Order: sequence, then structure tokens, then C-alpha cells
Amino acid sequence: MNKKKSKIVFTGGSGRFGNVLQKIDSNYKILFPSKKILDITNYSKSESYIKRIKPKYLIHAAAISRPMDLHEKNILKSIDTNIIGTCNIVKICSKYKIKLIYFSTNYVYPKKSGSYSEKDPLLPWNAYAWSKLGGESAVQMYKGSLILRVSMTEKPFLHKKAFANMNVNFMFHEKLAEVLFKLLDLRGILNIGGKVQSVYNFAKLNNPNIIKEFVKKKNQHKFPLNSTMNISKFKEIFKGKLIR
Repeated sequence: MNKKKSKIVFTGGSGRFGNVLQKIDSNYKILFPSKKILDITNYSKSESYIKRIKPKYLIHAAAISRPMDLHEKNILKSIDTNIIGTCNIVKICSKYKIKLIYFSTNYVYPKKSGSYSEKDPLLPWNAYAWSKLGGESAVQMYKGSLILRVSMTEKPFLHKKAFANMNVNFMFHEKLAEVLFKLLDLRGILNIGGKVQSVYNFAKLNNPNIIKEFVKKKNQHKFPLNSTMNISKFKEIFKGKLIR
């Protein structure tokens, strides 16, 4: 089969990244079913849809992310969507031999030293990250899968202020959308992000008027000062070309 004509089902098409991806000309036949058509929390309906479509790939990005505190306040919704919903997708992909690409997060790593590789121990630092790691646990059991631990954000940068003492690997949604289809046949786990820099320096690239601020020592929101990843495997795929 010519993979350029292969079908891809993308879950989470109404999300921030999904909206960006829909604008990309990929030469693949990509389907972006709505939640009404493909509700990942409903196994039988999800199976019926995927069985009928018969995709070669399924990119699973449907999840609850923001607001972050929702995962603390409503764990039932978080578990049902991010963990059980992902388990449903894994079971279906395994049953019908569909390649699964799962969007996870760099938040599954500890929040102290940074430069975490795909083989480093995991320690999610908030409930959202635990919910994504719960999904990863199911995906890891399916050999026909790829886990993408991604550090990305919207363009333009959403906030008027940015932390100068918090290091990140941010890349914009648009950059990941440009390269995503080159990753479809990989397996295992892959860290994806951009250059290591402060949030302030990243935001300043597109907004020279961004206001600099600092995470205070008390850090009441418990922001990670360094949750950066080692993205050498990702860079190697693109022959060392750094993607911001």
C-alpha cells in the first residue's frame, strides 16, 4: 500500500494542535472525527467507527489538558478521558493491527534537573501528568505504538508575561505539525521539543514586548523550574537540524 494514500484517524481534532494540523497539506487522507462520532470513553462506538474506517494509523491526541486544576478537582473526568479513553483506543488498535501514535507530555518527568532522556525514570509532578502517564501505561503494552512526549505551545505566546528563571523545551504547534508525518512509522518513545531556553527567551522570539518575571522561591503553584528533555533522538531524525 502506498502510505501517501493511507488513512489516518486523528482524535482530538477540535483541540489546539488538531486545529493547526488540519491546515497542513500532508498528502495523507486524514479524518478528524468529532467527539460525537468518536467518543473515546465509549468503547463500542469507538470500535464501530474505527473498524468501519480501517485506518493504517491512529494519532491519539484527544485528552483533557487545561485547566490543569481540573485534574485535581474532578479526577473522575480526568481518569475516564485520559486513562480509560486511551485504554479503549489501545485495545481497538491492537485488535485491528492499527499503528498508534500517542501524544504524551514532558510533564511525566521529574521537575528538578532537566535534560531527561527517554530512558530516564518518570515522576509526574501534577495530576494531569499522572493521567497522561496512565495512558502511556496502556500504550506501552502495545508493540505497534509510538509515544511522543511533547513540549509545545500556541503561537503567538498566550501570556503578557514570561518567566526568566524557568527553562523549557517549547516548540510551537505549527512546527510539530510540519514534521509529524515523518514520524509515523517509528516505534517506542520519542521526546519532542525545541531549544532549551527560558520561557522568557522563547516568548521574546515572537513578542519583543513580553514582560519578564520570575518564579518566586515559595513557588505556590509548584511550577517546575527545569522540566527540559534531551531531544537528541528527535534532532537525529532531522540530521541535527534544530526545530524551534
